[in-house]
Amino acid sequence: MPRGRFVVFEGIDACGKSTQARRVAAQRAARFAFEPGDSPLGAQLRRWLLDASAPMTPVTEALMMLADRSHHVATVIEPSLAAGTHVMADRFYASTLAYQGYGRGVDLADLQAATELAIGTCRPDLTILIDIDIDTANERRTRNAEDRFESADVQFHERVREGYLIMAKSDPNHWFVVDGRTTPEEVAAAIDARLDALDW
Repeated sequence: MPRGRFVVFEGIDACGKSTQARRVAAQRAARFAFEPGDSPLGAQLRRWLLDASAPMTPVTEALMMLADRSHHVATVIEPSLAAGTHVMADRFYASTLAYQGYGRGVDLADLQAATELAIGTCRPDLTILIDIDIDTANERRTRNAEDRFESADVQFHERVREGYLIMAKSDPNHWFVVDGRTTPEEVAAAIDARLDALDW
């Protein structure tokens, strides 16, 4: 049986990636996946990760994210792909490099090595970055002071966005950047055109 395709949707909060990932999964009979929290174990890790009242170092935060990802790959993503099911994921390893690496300042080389251990040979066929500026993101969302990431300062989110753009620029064959400031319909059309080029 042919292996399923693995497409990841990335971007800062409020960029619209979750909406697009769910839409594409529904339209293409794919498995929608998300991180962190897409398993019973992951749901417990997610509660700790998002809880701003539970202090943790950037390295601890990164390792908890990677623990969730390792379990997610083993129990959800790889079994689906091996069964021939396409997977549309709301976040994957680029999120850790962007948020904990560029955003929190964890050493990128260390993060990449830990990521290799967590995900093994599992790699996206395509990563779609829905890019928006911080002002647009702030207009779209209500900041939640209880959420570890939403409550972070503007400079943190600027670093995260810049990290995403650096990664996308460094690997144009596996990344596709969409202007998330346009209408949802225009974003969807751009994504669909790029996915159609994958010939499935």
